[in-house]
Amino acid sequence: MNNAFETIIGLEVHVQLNTNTKIFCSCATSFGDEPNKNVCPTCLGLPGALPVLNKEVVKKAIAFGTAINATINQNSIFARKNYFYPDLPKAYQISQFEIPIVGKGYIEISLNGEKKTIGITRAHMEEDAGKNIHDANVSKVDLNRACTPLLEIVSEPDMRSSDEAVAYLKKLHSIVRFLEISDANMQEGSFRCDANVSIRPKGDTKLYTRVEIKNLNSFKFIQKAIEYETQRQIDAWESGKYDLEIIQETRLFDTSKGITRSMRGKEEAADYRYFPDPDLLPVYIDEELMEEGRKIPEMPDEKRARYVSTLGIKEEDAQTLTSSLELATFFEKMLAQNINPKACVTWLIVELQGLLKDGNTLQTCGITPELLSTLIKRIEDNKVSGRDAKDVLKVLVKEKGGDIDLLIDSMGLAQINDDGALLSTIEAVLNANQDKVEEFKSGKEKLFGFFVGQVMKNIKGANPARVNELLKEKLK
Repeated sequence: MNNAFETIIGLEVHVQLNTNTKIFCSCATSFGDEPNKNVCPTCLGLPGALPVLNKEVVKKAIAFGTAINATINQNSIFARKNYFYPDLPKAYQISQFEIPIVGKGYIEISLNGEKKTIGITRAHMEEDAGKNIHDANVSKVDLNRACTPLLEIVSEPDMRSSDEAVAYLKKLHSIVRFLEISDANMQEGSFRCDANVSIRPKGDTKLYTRVEIKNLNSFKFIQKAIEYETQRQIDAWESGKYDLEIIQETRLFDTSKGITRSMRGKEEAADYRYFPDPDLLPVYIDEELMEEGRKIPEMPDEKRARYVSTLGIKEEDAQTLTSSLELATFFEKMLAQNINPKACVTWLIVELQGLLKDGNTLQTCGITPELLSTLIKRIEDNKVSGRDAKDVLKVLVKEKGGDIDLLIDSMGLAQINDDGALLSTIEAVLNANQDKVEEFKSGKEKLFGFFVGQVMKNIKGANPARVNELLKEKLK
């Protein structure tokens, strides 16, 4: 990438809210149902059908606004955004334009140890469109998704690299998951992003032509799309063709070729002919609903700070633990079993996460917080060594669970803590190696490891810590 240029990035993120019913009707929002099963006159846009706002959508929007330190507008207005497309049966989308429910806010990202604040312009409620399905020679429309509640989150153009954009998106993804207002499943389209990208010479303050890249649904593709588009614009500038090749338009990212390609000219607000929706009253949030929406759980940043200050966990580990709701929840359930926090971190992040491969996840591996906690307790109780416990965990992951005590016994890993048996073996080893005992006593302390190894070899399953203690006493 040419260092003479600066990339300007702003992101629009569409988050599907996890309500049971749609934003303006009582149809289900479940994913993967038979096409056009969850539809009614309202989401089909049939004459005479009137929308009724879902209160849960408002409450979830308030929760998000609270989490990003934003202004929440007690009064907001729904508007009609007019455009024609086959998956939009009304030929307009109900959205918010002039007065959104969530005003200016911000989030903080961390990249390479440096923190940066990214401004959020607004977040507004709107309905989703349907889905076009293109077969070989036929195009079909599935309207199950039509009228599904969305929260569109618009950032300020504050990001200067694809890395910053991905860090911002991951933080946003984490926030909506911790709030539990969306499953944010990118593969199912519950969390998708449009990226606005432009460039300018470093030191310039002018904003040049921006290009929108539409419907990006993975962090990997978002990064690649931004990087490709940035280079395309730089190449056009350096070849003197910037004004000819870089126009305000909407482009799509071709994931197979790794390039963006033109989709259509970018519309301005005037092209959509926004006007207040005559079928919906202005939204007024009373104090009771506002208070209800503002009751949010502990957010990732707060959790991370608490883990570091209260539990003494390293900043890097705390960052990892709060990177996903599932990981943080698993960790806290382990803490509830009275397990040392640092042991929890080691066995959860290093050992268990290290075994999750080929699509196996924390949710599907069969290891519960209680099961992993039990394994740690067996180590603390000297029932199994830490090294052998790793082998037990491998079996538990492979078998998707199991009985830890039975496994320790069946695998012959139970530690011997009987001092009598250990002392007998120690004495035998020392008697058989009198020359080395004399060398040790004369200053060759490295021979201590030799004695430990011989004892462990002669009594399989011996507790190494107790062997060390008893050997030190004997050699004195």
